[in-house]
Amino acid sequence: MAVANTLRWLPLIFIAGATAAYPTPERKMSSEPSNAAAASVTHHNPSFLWDMSAGGFAQISLAEPGRFAFLSGQVAGAPDGEHIPPDLTSQAHIVAAHLKKTLTELGASANDVVMVRLYVVNATTDRFQQALAPLRETFNGGKPSITTIGVQALYTPDYQLEVEMVVRVP
Repeated sequence: MAVANTLRWLPLIFIAGATAAYPTPERKMSSEPSNAAAASVTHHNPSFLWDMSAGGFAQISLAEPGRFAFLSGQVAGAPDGEHIPPDLTSQAHIVAAHLKKTLTELGASANDVVMVRLYVVNATTDRFQQALAPLRETFNGGKPSITTIGVQALYTPDYQLEVEMVVRVP
């Protein structure tokens, strides 16, 4: 039991080297550069797909060759066993704070986030919005690609939200 309790608090961060360039034909899409400091990640909302830029996200995130960090298992828990709040909004704020600290640890910024995946228990449009609000503040205009997934349950019944994130490490 002690091992299981320890393991559930350990986030997974995997860094991989990228070697392939993005195909040239796709570069014809209209793109929105993140900013000059993070020019190696650009975000696209092509006209043939739903434009997610107003919501703070993009359909496609292009990360130039480099190193990537894959974060998984980001939940509203702490290594010291801190109490997990029962409501989704509070959990989303804790997860957002963890993600910000992780970006700092990696030397990355919101503009380096390539992909985000949210898992929300008993998902509805309202519950997705509750989870997304603090994350929009975390990404602060970075506009990563995002997928929202409704699930029946997560690791323990206390968790209402889990987030995965792919970051280009500068």
